[in-house]
Amino acid sequence: MKGSELIAKLNSAPMFLLGGIVILFMVALSVVFLVKSYRAGVALGMEKKALKKAVTASATFTFLPSVSILLGVIALAGSLGVPLPWVRLSVIGALHYEGTAADVASRAAGMSGLNAAELTGDTFVTIALLMTVGIMWSVIMCIIFCKWYSQKLAGKPEKTETAPEGASAKPKRKGFGDVMFIAMFIGLVSAYIGSYVGVFTSSGDYMPITVAVVSGAVMALCEYITKKLRQEWLESFSMALSMLVGMSTAVLLVLL
Repeated sequence: MKGSELIAKLNSAPMFLLGGIVILFMVALSVVFLVKSYRAGVALGMEKKALKKAVTASATFTFLPSVSILLGVIALAGSLGVPLPWVRLSVIGALHYEGTAADVASRAAGMSGLNAAELTGDTFVTIALLMTVGIMWSVIMCIIFCKWYSQKLAGKPEKTETAPEGASAKPKRKGFGDVMFIAMFIGLVSAYIGSYVGVFTSSGDYMPITVAVVSGAVMALCEYITKKLRQEWLESFSMALSMLVGMSTAVLLVLL
């Protein structure tokens, strides 16, 4: 079984039922933590009005960025069905990780990429396994090391240096975590851009690099409007907007 027949099976009622069970468990867990946190705030003497405002604001700023996650589910649904991307991106999955992991797994299994026509039951299991196992280590590492790391951070309060009179204060040095995150992000982006340039130079296909440039330009514009023009509300839409414009660019290039 492969191709459209397999996709139909992956979108069948039993698969949605399995995915729905996982999602309902996560929703129930979120509600439990919400209630416990609210009660803890009341016990600490916080005003109920302030707590309700915090809940409303959190719900708003959680819903808006989730638009980009929905786009990720839609993008993967054509190749893997709806339930698997739905579950992966609703639990501990990350938008930039899931697509990359699925593509790497599909190529390692002998496919040309995430192509629904080439998908078989074996390759689907391989893709689903890699997507799941590859991201679960973040949870395992938190269980083992998070308490120790939190105590280490709490035991080293940040030192404040007073600059001599007439001298400018020295800028605070970034911590190792900040530097590592920035370095990893730059490396990830560089790898993507390098692959797009390689596709263009080897086959003449300019779509990937064009979409990347357009999406990056939209994100840069959103950052400018957010920080320079102080339109902070746009920050919640920047990822979704850049993805939508990038996808629309790809569609337009195909039509042309």
